[in-house]
Amino acid sequence: MRPGGNRGWLLRLVIAFSFAQAAVSMARPAVSYRALALGADERAVGVIAGVYALLPLFAAVPLGRRTDHGRCAPLLPFGVVLISGGCALSGVAGSLGTMALWSGVMGLGHLCFVIGSQSLVARQSAPHEQDRNFGHFTIGAALGQLVGPVAAGALIGGEDMARTSALALIVAGGVAAVAFTSLWRIEHRRTAATSRADKGERVPVRSILRTRGVPAGILISLAVLSATDILTAYLPVVGEHRGIAPSVIGVLLSLRAAATIACRLVLTPLLRLLGRTMLLTVTCLLAALLCAGIALPVPVWALGLLLVLLGFCLGVGQPLSMTTVVQAAPDEARSTALALRLTGNRLGQVAAPAAAGLIAGVAGVAAPFVMLGVLLLMSSGVAVRSPREPDEAGGEDPEPRRNGMPLGRKSDI
Repeated sequence: MRPGGNRGWLLRLVIAFSFAQAAVSMARPAVSYRALALGADERAVGVIAGVYALLPLFAAVPLGRRTDHGRCAPLLPFGVVLISGGCALSGVAGSLGTMALWSGVMGLGHLCFVIGSQSLVARQSAPHEQDRNFGHFTIGAALGQLVGPVAAGALIGGEDMARTSALALIVAGGVAAVAFTSLWRIEHRRTAATSRADKGERVPVRSILRTRGVPAGILISLAVLSATDILTAYLPVVGEHRGIAPSVIGVLLSLRAAATIACRLVLTPLLRLLGRTMLLTVTCLLAALLCAGIALPVPVWALGLLLVLLGFCLGVGQPLSMTTVVQAAPDEARSTALALRLTGNRLGQVAAPAAAGLIAGVAGVAAPFVMLGVLLLMSSGVAVRSPREPDEAGGEDPEPRRNGMPLGRKSDI
């Protein structure tokens, strides 16, 4: 079956990703509020947020290797089980250490789901469809990020913050389990058979990382995800210090996610207008300025406006960095290259919240957003020097190339 020939799998993947991401987006702020209710300070919140990415940090590349020479689909239900269990068990944990452990399990489940689903999109999409399909795929993440914080904000509140945040975490576990309903027969039989028959020598990780375009995609993705992650984990802390209710923080986070969805819906015309390299450069630069603006003591309506603009700019980085990495990497190492991109993401998720916690403890809770602005500014510089694709607008290239050399099409992978 030709990649892209049956759109049903992509729609069902978006639906499943929406529920899985909604659960995680409910759980992340709920974990922060529950940790605060159990006596955590800003540093402890940063450490717990970092542990979410610690287990995945060591698992990403082995999972990518396995997926390069096997099926993608089994990782999806396994990831859902870990997300659901990690959310629910975080809600009944009675200590900060136990919360950190289950937060790590949740992060590992999210990694499994994301590696499996991204590899599925890369295999079942023709080269000229990848920008569009990755953009549509990441709408699932943005939908989850839209609904999750609002649901968490509606459940968390009152005098007993520990109880209401625990309830939000248990509900998040149930939301994740709904993703199972969309995962049946999601991988094409011929795609799975081809992946098993196409086993060859493994491409060394060092060779993948030295391929032009891969490091740029990894850094851009790291910066964008770190911004999203710290927004989710630290905006509740900013709200506590500025007297903004949890329900309002939930709405603000959802406004950011709604703007990201809007961006991805218009991604194809934006690519036609500016091209991939210029679009990545401009949006990373604007996001850097907007992140720094959040550190200012602005009123709630201005904070909402900043988050809407920031959400739109952040919506570009993830799907286009996926395409950049997939098209730069060797065909037999696409999943490993995507896993290396996710390893970079997880490094950012470990280091950025921990650094944010230290900075917040010394310079105030708004200071981490200045740090994010610097990171995004660096990514804009990398984006402007990244290699240009033969057809940045997303149209079909009759003879796709990698590193200047013609490639034969593998329409069944």
